[in-house]
Amino acid sequence: MVAPTHPHLDATLVGRHVTVAPLGPRDVDGLAAAAAVERSSYGYTVVPDGRGEALVYVERLLEERRRAETVPFVLRRDGVVVGATRFMNLRWYFARPFPDLVEVGGTWLSAPAQRTAVNSEAKLLLLTHAFDVYGVAKVDLKTDVRNARSIAAMERLGFVREGTLTRAHPSLVRGEEGRLRDSALFGVTRERWAEVRARIVGLLGAPPLSER
Repeated sequence: MVAPTHPHLDATLVGRHVTVAPLGPRDVDGLAAAAAVERSSYGYTVVPDGRGEALVYVERLLEERRRAETVPFVLRRDGVVVGATRFMNLRWYFARPFPDLVEVGGTWLSAPAQRTAVNSEAKLLLLTHAFDVYGVAKVDLKTDVRNARSIAAMERLGFVREGTLTRAHPSLVRGEEGRLRDSALFGVTRERWAEVRARIVGLLGAPPLSER
């Protein structure tokens, strides 16, 4: 597993409910254990099943990280791995060390961490880092149009639904390999970030703690 060539993109983001830390080889077993608890909610998401798949999953993401195509993170609650997320589709348009646009995606949580503050705070930490450190103009998010739970979560956090792309992205549903899906598109622009941040902070009851 090759070390990243853009280390300045990485950070460990620490909140009250979750720590968002750079993904590494040491996380294979934790991800496999988190994904094994109960898998019925993973219909629209790529989630490794077993240690072998977890190893391939981590190796693939670290290779994408080396090419600066994605910045993968592991999610920990009380020191225990409870899922993963990442910055993806990093786009550079100007001469800056950080990307100008990013997408937050590839997010999944173990069953015990679902419907808790973990997802909301992880999104808050990631968006804060994207806008305040990377200095992006916008953060994109997307999901399968059939994923009602994900759509409801993004609407609850105040993300703006920008439309639907028909047959635009490969389906992540097992058994649908080689098929294209319809995607619901969401976004947060820099102009709306303060409003969205206040909404998420209000839902959580307090801001996240720190970044290191």
